[in-house]
Amino acid sequence: APQRYCQDVYRGRLASVHSAARNQELQKLARTYTYCAPWIGAVTSCRAGRWESCWEDSSPWNYANWAPTHPFHIFSTCTTLSTLDGLWRSRFCFELRPFICQY
Repeated sequence: APQRYCQDVYRGRLASVHSAARNQELQKLARTYTYCAPWIGAVTSCRAGRWESCWEDSSPWNYANWAPTHPFHIFSTCTTLSTLDGLWRSRFCFELRPFICQY
């Protein structure tokens, strides 16, 4: 999983995003390296019968930039940040993609 790779190899975490400015900054950064939407640290899962999204680094959930119809509420998902529109989308966690690590 990208989470584990980020922790084991770089001693970091997948990036959490807490503002539109940060979202745009990461979108631009990612775009210089890839067209593929990279992973960020948001995970959506069902807890106690309720769907919720949270950051892997346990930071507060105070900003979101979901694309329409996202996040999915069918199964637990990880989250990508589009390099094209900056919107977040739910994806199967096992997909191989680039990712954004933070320290």
